[in-house]
Amino acid sequence: MKARLVPLYFDPGRDADFDRMLDALRPLLDDRVELLDPVPLGAPLPEAEAVLFPQMLGEAYRRVDDFRAIDLPILIVTTEFGTLSMWDWEIVEYLKSHDVQTIAPYDFEQTEKVCSALSVKRELQETKYLVYQDDPGQGFQAPIFKRFYWWEDECSRRLNETFGISIVKKSFRELGAAARAISDAEADEASKDWQQRTEGLSDQAFRSAVKLYLAVRRDLDADPAIRAAGINCLNESHFSDTTPCLAWSRLYQERGLIWGCEADTMSMISKHILHKSLGAPIMMTNLYPFLSGNAALKHEHIESFPEVASEPENHILVAHCGYMGVIPQPFATEWTLRKKVLAIVDENAVAIDAQLPTGEITLAKLHPAMDKMTVAEGTLTGYCQFPGSHCLNGGVVRIKNGHKLMDSLASHHYLLLVGHHSVNLGFLGKVFGLEIKEI
Repeated sequence: MKARLVPLYFDPGRDADFDRMLDALRPLLDDRVELLDPVPLGAPLPEAEAVLFPQMLGEAYRRVDDFRAIDLPILIVTTEFGTLSMWDWEIVEYLKSHDVQTIAPYDFEQTEKVCSALSVKRELQETKYLVYQDDPGQGFQAPIFKRFYWWEDECSRRLNETFGISIVKKSFRELGAAARAISDAEADEASKDWQQRTEGLSDQAFRSAVKLYLAVRRDLDADPAIRAAGINCLNESHFSDTTPCLAWSRLYQERGLIWGCEADTMSMISKHILHKSLGAPIMMTNLYPFLSGNAALKHEHIESFPEVASEPENHILVAHCGYMGVIPQPFATEWTLRKKVLAIVDENAVAIDAQLPTGEITLAKLHPAMDKMTVAEGTLTGYCQFPGSHCLNGGVVRIKNGHKLMDSLASHHYLLLVGHHSVNLGFLGKVFGLEIKEI
């Protein structure tokens, strides 16, 4: 779904330079956005995701009120290279000083990311998130799960009001029954060509994971507007003899589905915006900053954090469900489907043991008010293994300021993106109206 951009020009009318620049931008942008018919600054705007200025004039200094009246993101791309012209720096800064926020990319990759983000913004208006749950917070580990914001009606309402997303709720109990009713033959046929590395799994455990994938896929096929899905897979794990880890990996690989471990819709929207806009490999995991001390160690059933060369206060152990977390095969340097680790799930359940490439990493998460995103660039320095624990293969991340992170965390669930993305996230913040709080 392409974003719609309205080209704007200054009165007294379009001139040859405006048309020349717009024609130069068309081949650069046409496969990413839909350019609507140009209209003059100050005129009523058609339905669109942003306005585009392919030309700036000194008249901008005298039209601040008209700029302020624009209720869409203002994209300024005034060179044939798809970037802001240096001659327009003064105008952009002048508008900023008058509380007019613009998007002024100085590199074409930034322009591409902005266009992708605008397309995501439009897509979200027609998107549904499918959530399987029955009585969230009432199952296993209720004192923990009752605390989570994503179960609140307020959260679903804000997702709709802020981004346009509709939450579709279905029964996990019924999904589990539907999966168990699928025959072994159907599961074997569906998975016969899969290149899945497994270790320590029985045929029954693998088939159960495939059956859950097939049951979810049926619901997705019935409604193409569903672009993300999640299951309350830990808190209500008694409804299924398996976990959805394999399903999420396969469904991302086959149709780009955004997944939400534990049906965390806040992670889903964060992941949706980040991955679909930036294109970077992404996953969700738990953060265990070394500064959190014994509380983190107890939860992961380990005696101490892994040894690091220096500044342990700026390090984080990242782990989820026994390993690093659900990492789809296309993102992983190593990937194996193994038997479950956590006692909270069925003995027949599975978990993904996978790794992202070491090196530059970005942590990010949308805050509950949905007006701010915390971002921390760092380094995935390596992996650690604690036999007999809940962290059989976790990651170690180093960031700039662990104390500042502790003061700014939005959740125990965070998104990890391969690479450093703070610059492009600044542009995404302008598209979605989010404050980007960099740590």
